[in-house]
Amino acid sequence: MTVRQLSVFLENKTGHLNQILRVLAKNNINIVALTVADSSDFGLLRAIVSDPEKAMEVLRAHQFTVRVHDILSIEMDAAPGSMSNILDLFTAADICIEYVYAFSFGSKSILIIRTDNPEKALEIIFKNGLKMISEEELK
Repeated sequence: MTVRQLSVFLENKTGHLNQILRVLAKNNINIVALTVADSSDFGLLRAIVSDPEKAMEVLRAHQFTVRVHDILSIEMDAAPGSMSNILDLFTAADICIEYVYAFSFGSKSILIIRTDNPEKALEIIFKNGLKMISEEELK
């Protein structure tokens, strides 16, 4: 079970991020989680949204470079060390974490992970009884 995430290329220009947010808002697409990584020339917006297909379609229609990726979404305790304990399981299985971010959703804390080996990561998740959060639960 994976969740689809948008990845949108951003130029480091004033208002560019807000242009993307406006397009999503005008198309009634809710943002569940968002993170931006940047360099001096560009950024990469990663977002979990209420309708990934529609978001990709409308952003592309507005000339934004966008892709959809499958990621893992895991519920975790809102307590010190929870994220580290989960990542320890991946480290022990020699799974490389490409990126990670976390957010609160209602009363839940959600860990988002993209790995170099999603199949093996799923095995670790199920073997250790971790609870995955579905795309439907995040809407």
